[in-house]
Amino acid sequence: MTLELLPAVDLLDGQAARLVQGVAGTETGYGDPVDAADGFAAQGARWLHVVDLDAAFGRGPRNREHLGRIVAAVGPVRVEASGGVRTADDLHALLDLGAARVVIGTAALENPRWVAEACSRHGEAVAVGLDARGRTLQARGWTASGGDLFEVLQRLEAGGCRRFIHTEVARDGMLTGPATDRLAQVLAATSRPVIASGGVAALDDLRALAALEPAGLEGAIVGKALYAGRFTVTDAMAALAEAAGPGPGAGPVPGAPGPAGGGAA
Repeated sequence: MTLELLPAVDLLDGQAARLVQGVAGTETGYGDPVDAADGFAAQGARWLHVVDLDAAFGRGPRNREHLGRIVAAVGPVRVEASGGVRTADDLHALLDLGAARVVIGTAALENPRWVAEACSRHGEAVAVGLDARGRTLQARGWTASGGDLFEVLQRLEAGGCRRFIHTEVARDGMLTGPATDRLAQVLAATSRPVIASGGVAALDDLRALAALEPAGLEGAIVGKALYAGRFTVTDAMAALAEAAGPGPGAGPVPGAPGPAGGGAA
């Protein structure tokens, strides 16, 4: 299979923005978030990862209108919504806006019973974000420390959560490469699919992540590298397709007409 690429659109005061290690006040603005989302969709992205940074920092859901605009603009591209999802009302509001999947982060540490119920009720429409500095989980917009990454991961998997997003906070927005060693440990600790986030700076970083797909890595969230022009969505998807190689049984058949089969799109 081909690793899924999820370009990130982070919302701050109604604008697309990127932070450094998730720290408030380090943002760089990139204008109308719909323009950013539309550009990624036009280049072939099948998923977008949209984060309400204001909600994550506890400032309230200021950006839901913009999430709705993005969903309407990019369909049938699916939107994964994240940031400040602390209650059932928050979860349902984002699903009602058309998010295909909602990521719950802080609440997984503070209200694990509700998160287990949400995972059970909504199935594939819910993922759990595990944002960590090393083994220590981060909560409330990465302003507070939580529990141990692996203890929480095991508890949530036992509670029925079906998908995890692992972010190495120290690498987020730094363009220093993904934390593949830690990610490999996370993959070894769960039977559920995992999406990686943080640090991707070059196409070779995506190729390194693609090598972890057989271990359970499902996708990669990429933000700063795209905004900084390190590569495009088109470049990234081509690199991931190449890294995946031809599918089982694919390849030219002597004397057969038409194009030979290839890797997943």
